[in-house]
Amino acid sequence: MGVYMVERSLKGISMEDLGGAQKAAIGKAAEMTSAGTDIKYIRSTFAPADGRCMCLFEAGSQADVQRLNDDAGIPYDRIVEALDLTP
Repeated sequence: MGVYMVERSLKGISMEDLGGAQKAAIGKAAEMTSAGTDIKYIRSTFAPADGRCMCLFEAGSQADVQRLNDDAGIPYDRIVEALDLTP
């Protein structure tokens, strides 16, 4: 399993819509895991001033993370492999 960062441009998004996107990611991850694709939403960081959002997922592949976001209808700019340096 690796960690993948999803970069998003969400300038102007409401906090309600941002929360809805987070719930959609969590729900889709649970659905995919139940169906046999192990994937986990870790967390997001949002900078409201410029609308940048970074979301971390733990998954077997970048393709799994892309499928989760596509199926959940959550927009993204790119997905890259990352290192989670949380102490």
